[in-house]
Amino acid sequence: MPVSYRDIAADLRKQISEGRYMPGDKLPMLTELQAQYGAGYQTVRSAIALLEQEGLVVAVRRRGTIVRERPEKKRITRSRQVFRDEIGYYFDPTAQPWTALEPPTVRWGIVPVDLAALMRLSAGAEVLVRDRVMGDPESRKPKQLATSYLPADLARGTQLAEADTGPGGIYDRLEEMGHRPLRWSEGVSARMPSPEEAEALNLPADVGVPLLRVVRLTMAPSGEVLELNDTRMSAEEFEIGYSIRRHSSARLSDVDDDEDEH
Repeated sequence: MPVSYRDIAADLRKQISEGRYMPGDKLPMLTELQAQYGAGYQTVRSAIALLEQEGLVVAVRRRGTIVRERPEKKRITRSRQVFRDEIGYYFDPTAQPWTALEPPTVRWGIVPVDLAALMRLSAGAEVLVRDRVMGDPESRKPKQLATSYLPADLARGTQLAEADTGPGGIYDRLEEMGHRPLRWSEGVSARMPSPEEAEALNLPADVGVPLLRVVRLTMAPSGEVLELNDTRMSAEEFEIGYSIRRHSSARLSDVDDDEDEH
């Protein structure tokens, strides 16, 4: 049976994973791969294209196909807690030092279709949209995009719609408006970036780097959704980590307790 482009890609992927080809190394030329795998030009080219799509290699003019340098992943630990410092509430100790790299963009818009149900709004409902680019204040490198959506009838005519929402930000304003104590829940997913998101985060244009997406709901004690925060970051640079606690159903036996003490 003739070798397929997926077979060739799988073999090259394995060699990259095992370190035979290290970041910065050049893969064999297409003609060499043709001879190595006994495959036609288009089959070999499709295999390389698949690895490019996965972000493992990149075609460099006059150099050939190069194994990509990949950033070391930083773990963002979600401890399922909310913290507070002198600025206000925050949810991730890793991102605490990050600041807005430019003034927030504040506008009125339509709730995205995929978020309307989470906010318990109908499709086409008006919302206040607050966009921020967060990053390292020293290097000025963008780390994440954070977009807040607030129901229009809640935010209109309030400081929530101002560029500067004052000390403590929108969460302090919401609690001052009588919605205290605030509650939060969040979910983690992934998707591909839009061209605008890729540009804002300085993602490589020649490979498909997905976004890690954390969607957090802010709720009043009644359960009313007051805000939805959609945070996006490079899934190549970050991963979400969390501690695992032992449930009562997984209680150690007496024997295990004795062994654990030693």
